[in-house]
Amino acid sequence: MSTPYPFTAIVGQDDLRLGLLLNAVSPAVGGVLVRGEKGTAKSTAVRALAALMPEVPVVPGCRFSCDPGSPDPACPDGPHAEAAGGSRAARTVELPVGASEDRLVGALDIERALSEGVKAFEPGLLADAHRGILYVDEVNLLHDHLVDLLLDAAAMGASYVEREGVSVRHAARFLLVGTMNPEEGELRPQLLDRFGLTVEVSASRDTDERVEVVRRRLAYDDDPEGFATRWAEEEGALRERIAAARVLLPRVVLSDGVLRQIAATCAAFEVDGMRADIVMARTATALAAWAGREEVTADDVRQAALLALPHRRRRNPFDAPGLDEDKLDRTLDEAGPQEDGSDDDDPDPGPDGGGDGGGGGGVPPQADGDRTPPSASQSDDTSSPAPEGTPDTPGRPAGGEQQPVAAAEPFRTKMLSVPGLGEGAAGRRSRARTEHGRTTGAVRPQGALTKLHLAATVQAAAPHQRVRGRSGRGLVVRRDDLRQATREGREGNLVLFVVDASGSMAARQRMSAVKGAVLSLLLDAYQRRDKVGLVTFRGKEADVALPPTSSVDAAAARLESLPTGGRTPLAAGLLKAHDVLRVERLRDPSRRPLLVVVTDGRATGGPEPVALAGRAGRLHRSEGTASVVVDCESGYVRLGLAGELARELGGTAVTLDELRADSIAGLVKDVTAAGRAA
Repeated sequence: MSTPYPFTAIVGQDDLRLGLLLNAVSPAVGGVLVRGEKGTAKSTAVRALAALMPEVPVVPGCRFSCDPGSPDPACPDGPHAEAAGGSRAARTVELPVGASEDRLVGALDIERALSEGVKAFEPGLLADAHRGILYVDEVNLLHDHLVDLLLDAAAMGASYVEREGVSVRHAARFLLVGTMNPEEGELRPQLLDRFGLTVEVSASRDTDERVEVVRRRLAYDDDPEGFATRWAEEEGALRERIAAARVLLPRVVLSDGVLRQIAATCAAFEVDGMRADIVMARTATALAAWAGREEVTADDVRQAALLALPHRRRRNPFDAPGLDEDKLDRTLDEAGPQEDGSDDDDPDPGPDGGGDGGGGGGVPPQADGDRTPPSASQSDDTSSPAPEGTPDTPGRPAGGEQQPVAAAEPFRTKMLSVPGLGEGAAGRRSRARTEHGRTTGAVRPQGALTKLHLAATVQAAAPHQRVRGRSGRGLVVRRDDLRQATREGREGNLVLFVVDASGSMAARQRMSAVKGAVLSLLLDAYQRRDKVGLVTFRGKEADVALPPTSSVDAAAARLESLPTGGRTPLAAGLLKAHDVLRVERLRDPSRRPLLVVVTDGRATGGPEPVALAGRAGRLHRSEGTASVVVDCESGYVRLGLAGELARELGGTAVTLDELRADSIAGLVKDVTAAGRAA
């Protein structure tokens, strides 16, 4: 086993180390999510933490790490007789992003369960992580079905394995630690809320500090054991401090005044539910114990808020994490009557603490100034006033770039799906053959059996029972009898936006509505676990504003700064999209694309621009690319060019109004890849 890098040898990253140490002092804090760019010692710090954790008392021979003082009565290896327990080092169990469900929760021997009636169970990673650390690197890339299992285990403190009437349950209480690079996409809100704390990390810009990082890393790589020996004294001192803080923790006093500050802070920042209050209380208590104090102070509450609240304030994937520290200080001052005793005329801490926000409960996140997506909030304040009142007519002058405008308020969109049955990555958009979903049939298993189709297995085995000499009650089942269930669920797609940013779209009100529509579709793509890309066209050419990525935030940022003006090279935009999709088919052939063209269809510039755009559309149609055209044409005179483009693409056209899920034509739009009769 390789020697881990010493925790005390990590340079800088104070917030990261503090967040991990607080969880070592009080595992009830609930874990930590580490967000930051690659190469910032995220994984190194997490792996080093296990060496500082106290040893875990266990029942000898128990595969589920039962505590000898209070063994789990439902333990599959139990019941445990009273005996002296042993101990082992705390574990850090790593969950690979590509792990299977069986690897996470464990697997049953279905053949033995059917033929012998025994629960032959092989524990998974959740059992290994019980009373230890479960570490997920790149947690934001974890498949949805694994996220669901983690959520269940974290909520109930137990793992349940149910297979065709055979069930196994075992305890699974663990410290959840995840690392992620936000550029690769965000976490589902449900899993985000399960992390007690969050910390942001980035590489130091201080030259001396960077030099020291390189010096220590090279020394460790040359002689890991010798390097660890040189830091053994510091590691021992830190381990003793953690043990002392654990002993002190039960004696730490959390006064009513401090609880009022915690409640007021959570109310002021409008976090959902009560988990934030509980986590803040536990974190503040751990901070006091770590500092060697028996009473929680306002400074502890402030630090706890900075660690426990930022990720809980995100109301949509485009909200930047973080807290307004001035507002935090005002809230703590106003809710702290125990300290000055003079400023608590109104005992209600109020939802805004300092008058900066005031969204109130039930108000959509877009309506709150603190939580408006960047494309709306920042542009409203910083964009210089572009020419107003520009007539929305086909004959407005070409050229003359205008400043980016703010997006209109996002809305819930209709679901746009790719027809047919895919086999792509698990998601929530189009129909696909998946490991999870409704059972649609049975096949002979290729490799290990993962989902037994019981009825088909019994039907296959039944005709051979006399030949096999069946004499007992059990069914004589052979490997050839087993049948794998085929299931149908949903997949994530590649949603490629092709956005018209030309002069014909440059009227401020229209472009604001267009950006709002694209932002709404991006929110939908985030919720459905799609990859997204962004191609824009204006002037004389088209640009790939964002190559396909899982980071919907990045697409929203590109959309925010999108300028308008110039001619409409529609064909160039479609051809650029064709190039992007061609490359992506080579990289990820199982992920089916959905082309979303946002335009009024008024192609200009170059010889025969409309005919050239039609030929580019037919190119997509010939390759079976599912497509939809969002028709942005407005005004009394409408040419219907977007509808013509949709027919060339072999897709469908929807207006901005029809795109809304609550519109009169409120039907789900299935995008057709095959050609339609004109």
